[in-house]
Amino acid sequence: MLGCVYLVVAIFSVWRFSRRRDPEAFCQAPVSLLKPLHGDEPGLFLRLLGNFEQAYEGAIQMVCGVRDDADAAAARVRQIQKSRGDAVDLIVNARQHGLNKKVSNLANMVRSAENDLLVISDSDIEVGPNYLGRVVAHLHRNNVGAVTCLYHGVPASGLWARYAALAINSHFLPSMIVAVTFELDQPCCGSTIAIRKQTLQALGGFERFAEHLADDYEIGRAVRRAGYDVAIPTFTVAHHCFSETLGLLLTQELRAARTVKCINPIGYAGAFITHPFPLALGGALLEGGENVALVGCSLVLRALLCVAVERTFRLPRQPYMLLPFRELLSFLVFFLSFCGTQVNWRGMDFDVTGSGVLKASKWRERQEQGQS
Repeated sequence: MLGCVYLVVAIFSVWRFSRRRDPEAFCQAPVSLLKPLHGDEPGLFLRLLGNFEQAYEGAIQMVCGVRDDADAAAARVRQIQKSRGDAVDLIVNARQHGLNKKVSNLANMVRSAENDLLVISDSDIEVGPNYLGRVVAHLHRNNVGAVTCLYHGVPASGLWARYAALAINSHFLPSMIVAVTFELDQPCCGSTIAIRKQTLQALGGFERFAEHLADDYEIGRAVRRAGYDVAIPTFTVAHHCFSETLGLLLTQELRAARTVKCINPIGYAGAFITHPFPLALGGALLEGGENVALVGCSLVLRALLCVAVERTFRLPRQPYMLLPFRELLSFLVFFLSFCGTQVNWRGMDFDVTGSGVLKASKWRERQEQGQS
């Protein structure tokens, strides 16, 4: 019943979120976009090109970084360089500043950023033509030290990619909106982090965050501890989902779940009420009675929440027929997140401490010692 109440609150919060007003996009200051890359993901070329197709009059520089010149993503960047010339820089540098390779990549790239305004986003993020102007406008508000964007899911192709996108749109995005609405948490997401170079340097640079799993959240927390606000616009950007198998889907979602758990363990534990369908289904199987009605009620409310997300952020129709299995799968990931501290990131295994710091996986170390 509490879970059903939560879903009603989430529907209201999503509806209310879009009715806030963003500042007018008046500033046209030059911007450096930082894009850490790894591999040739589906649609990467078009997403990178979208960074230049902006309704933004200021100069745009894009700095892309890879660890190895043989990385397939480097070829995509060189394609864009042919048409955009000096506006695109490709940095190839394998130097490690910590176990977080993405942050190490950013630390190697930022030296080539020519402008004070930095906008960082992950390689799987797609943006619209008004994105840059709206983000930069928030960065010029009083006492704003950084800007981040919430994101919705877009499936690449295949069944499991659709499940991944549905998890974002039916669970993650609404929960973030609820947290922001009621000031339960202050997220900062890798989908977008806009920050001034001098602010980043005052925080200690990217190197300060190179040992953290939730590097984006830690950057936001450092900005707030320095006395600044982290602004969140009312629009979302698109996160492309590439899960090809159930195993890959579970690996990615388990890493995300354990990341959130290490950020706010108490709040995360209390998030069990955000899974009313599997809880009601368990009650119906054990006792029946009013639990059967709650099964239907929770599923209908989750579907209505998806409708609210669709209409608020103008998304395509969600695959509602997948909702029951998606609900059970999300609850499984929630349960498994408490059964260990190991995460797999880009094929590498890590252990995560209670403070969110990455450590070399003990399982991997034992395996390597056995092989030697």
